Amino acid sequence: MAVPIRIGVLQLSMEPVAETVQMAQACESAGFDAFWLAEAYPWWRKHSYEARSSTAIAAIIARETKRIPVGWGIISPYTRNPIQIAMEARVMQDVAGAGRFFLGLGASKIFMKEAGEGETGKSAGPATVMKESIEIIRGVLGGEEFHYEGKVFDAHVPALKPEAHVARQQIPIYIGATGPVLQRMSGSMADGLLTASITTPDFVRYSRTFMEEGARKAGRDPANQDLGAVIVGSVGKDPKRARDGAREMAAMYLANKVQNIRGSADMLLEKAGLSFDEIRPIADAMESGGRKAAARAVTDEVFEKVRPIAGMPEDCIRRIEEYRAAGCSHILLELWGDDRIEQAKLFGEAVLPHFKH
Repeated sequence: MAVPIRIGVLQLSMEPVAETVQMAQACESAGFDAFWLAEAYPWWRKHSYEARSSTAIAAIIARETKRIPVGWGIISPYTRNPIQIAMEARVMQDVAGAGRFFLGLGASKIFMKEAGEGETGKSAGPATVMKESIEIIRGVLGGEEFHYEGKVFDAHVPALKPEAHVARQQIPIYIGATGPVLQRMSGSMADGLLTASITTPDFVRYSRTFMEEGARKAGRDPANQDLGAVIVGSVGKDPKRARDGAREMAAMYLANKVQNIRGSADMLLEKAGLSFDEIRPIADAMESGGRKAAARAVTDEVFEKVRPIAGMPEDCIRRIEEYRAAGCSHILLELWGDDRIEQAKLFGEAVLPHFKH
């Protein structure tokens, strides 16, 4: 039996807000199942982009759309206290309404590197930070009197009054993770797992093993755990042009793996069959000539190893089926290239109907 699959779009919060809102509206019109925002970081300034708050943009998107669920994919408790995260989640509950919001939480190694871990990172490792953050977020959103004293965070919050006009339901929480410890935690205490860019079908299989292991150990049904994978993509009627957009985004992410998150990216690259020596020329081209030069440095062999959802509609359908067979239940498609609004429309016309039955 085929794994049920949702197909959403993920976009970095590094572009003008009006353009991001327009893309979210196009994705809603096309019939995508979700629109996720990944929080950009200041590294992108080197390449003519700006870091913007994904939580702020997500609230605007929720207000400017009607049906499509909106996700944070991901934000970090190293940059926001869990109580603040719960407060921002309340805003999303207000503007999105029930069933239209996913909360993605991750350590975000790039933020730990760029912004510094601060006091939070000195007292405990990422697993403890994540566990305490999830417990506090759920405790605060539950509305009851809540007292918490952990290794990293404390929280003391009075109960909501019965007449308080506020949502009481819990929000689906996803953990963004590439390593076994946090992937197991996604199964044991979260609603799903989000894997990083350059996820391949082999990495999906690797990740699902640990997620399900964590679920079983906690007495939970592994079948209820959602596995979302960030995958670069582009679609079009001309096969070469359709793949060029995904090639450029793959180049940017591969450069990022070399320059910013070595170590964290090792297993992602290993499961793609890529070595750092193989992708270092891409990072060098990115530094010297920008993203277009980096895209030219991505050979056909490297591009195929990334396993993008790219090409003509039938190519995209085949690749999504490959991810579904590996155990992916939620595609976070990062569309790039020429006219992404038209790409979203074509995806809705020629790809999504295949998976709606």
